[in-house]
Amino acid sequence: MQVSSLNEVKIYSLSCGKSLPEWLSDRKKRALQKKDVDVRRRIELIQDFEMPTVCTTIKVSKDGQYILATGTYKPRVRCYDTYQLSLKFERCLDSEVVTFEILSDDYSKIVFLHNDRYIEFHSQSGFYYKTRIPKFGRDFSYHYPSCDLYFVGASSEVYRLNLEQGRYLNPLQTDAAENNVCDINSEHGLFATGTIEGRVECWDPRTRNRVGLLDCALNSVTADSEINNLPTISALKFNGALTMAVGTSTGQGKIFTSLEPEHDLNDVCLYPNSGMLLTANETPKMGIYYIPVLGPAPRWCSFLDNLTEELEENPESTVYDDYKFVTKKDLENLGLTHLIGSPFLRAYMHGFFMDIRLYHKVKLMVNPFAYEEYRKDKIRQKIEETRAQRVQLKKLPKVNKELALKLIEEEEEKQKSTWKKKVKSLPSILTDDRFKVMFENPDFQVDEESEEFRLLNPLVSKISEKRKKKLRLLEQQELREKEEEEEPEGKPSDAESSESSDDEKAWVEEVRKQRRLLQQEEKVKRQERLKEDQQTVLKPQFYEIKAGEEFRSFKDSATKQKLMNKTLEDRLKIEAKNGTLSVSDTTVGSKQLTFTLKRSEQQKKQQEAEKLHRQERKRLRRSAGHLKSRHKRGRSFH
Repeated sequence: MQVSSLNEVKIYSLSCGKSLPEWLSDRKKRALQKKDVDVRRRIELIQDFEMPTVCTTIKVSKDGQYILATGTYKPRVRCYDTYQLSLKFERCLDSEVVTFEILSDDYSKIVFLHNDRYIEFHSQSGFYYKTRIPKFGRDFSYHYPSCDLYFVGASSEVYRLNLEQGRYLNPLQTDAAENNVCDINSEHGLFATGTIEGRVECWDPRTRNRVGLLDCALNSVTADSEINNLPTISALKFNGALTMAVGTSTGQGKIFTSLEPEHDLNDVCLYPNSGMLLTANETPKMGIYYIPVLGPAPRWCSFLDNLTEELEENPESTVYDDYKFVTKKDLENLGLTHLIGSPFLRAYMHGFFMDIRLYHKVKLMVNPFAYEEYRKDKIRQKIEETRAQRVQLKKLPKVNKELALKLIEEEEEKQKSTWKKKVKSLPSILTDDRFKVMFENPDFQVDEESEEFRLLNPLVSKISEKRKKKLRLLEQQELREKEEEEEPEGKPSDAESSESSDDEKAWVEEVRKQRRLLQQEEKVKRQERLKEDQQTVLKPQFYEIKAGEEFRSFKDSATKQKLMNKTLEDRLKIEAKNGTLSVSDTTVGSKQLTFTLKRSEQQKKQQEAEKLHRQERKRLRRSAGHLKSRHKRGRSFH
């Protein structure tokens, strides 16, 4: 962000910095932002707020949501949505736009005046209608009560086009050869046009008669003004019912502040009810300037107010920090009028810019006591800074009063003690905004009955007593002034060690006392809970067993609970012993675990019966085999 100042009016340029091409990838854009400081620090309020080549005109809708701009090449109009901070749509046109007007509150009704005498109407969906005026137009205005468009240009006539009837009406005949600009007062409907002769003619649309004539060119020329040509009216705008601003081609009038961009300006638009200026330049990038003196930032970029306040608190180098702006009277006081026209002075508006180093040297020679005044001002500033760091709290807060009183006493002791070494002063907790809530919100109240506070309280109290003892001993020692050498803390080291040992013993005893009290309180609470448990009468509880399930003793559940409390390794060992787990090695070198479900008693009995039955069948098969073999041997013997 670039900051410039003229007449003590600060102007923040929000569009300065390098613009990245659209064809760059996101990866290259991020790489440029890391390398280039200017690209990283630039502010991009609206994305792609630029034209391909040149921007000619720019306007804001009445509701403040849309910004419309026209430019080349090819001729086009772009609409930007301030709520989304991006481009909403883009439409290409047949010819370049001289100016345009937004008839509706949003972008749904737009009228364009082209440089080939065509008037083009656009609706929300796009192109709607096109017509032509007899002469080349320069400006136009819309009269809402009668739905008339008033066109001025390279003619003495003011053409009227009625949008309700769809036809041209009789033109207004002016005394001027040509008309440059026009405007209609929104309060009473007065129509005014600015001529090339430097006059302003005012017309009543109801009677179609001229009601007033102002000769601005004659009144603007004075004895001190230096002009080469006749001032023509180049800008005209109403402000309320009785005020009108007129701008001339020679730039006469009282200067409030000025902008000096790198490229020429084609159009300027003030965002409604704010201090933001939008400019159309002879460059692809459109300008955005913020002047806090004119008004606040728009609602869609309200963060600019906080940003400018931070910049004012931490001022950085402005555009003209290396130069000093001086008037002709300042040069006479410094005796430098002979430098006018030399490279040491650069003409700018009603004065000159000169090197700041040269200015300081000349001023020191003219006023040799300037350094003494500067030195006194610096000393005065230092004293005011030290005063601001002191505790200025007179009343105790509602929350943590004891803590606030303790902090105030400590701060007063630090200020009274002159024997300490010079140390960088730190801000007090009471004046620090980060700890402000601790003395306002009741949720931050220190609970003195809590266990942590009662255990730490002896340490805090002993430290405060130790500090007070040291201060009293130091005051006594300074009054005596008998000893030649003193310790850094103001007393002998052996006294300090003995005192610290006594303090530690007392602190240990206090902590033990607090622990005993806490243990006694806990014991009383346990006895009360035991009495409550004895008084309660236990009632028997009954449980219903589901159909198909067997009742097991409570010992099984107890053993199961014990088993669940064991580690996985112990459980696997127990399962392996019971036979429900088998561990085997695989071909790839890993382990394989196989689990078998436990069977009920009935299933075990059935399994044993089946096992006995299989054994009996095997025995019978064996006996039958023996009988067959014997029978065969007997037949062979006979």
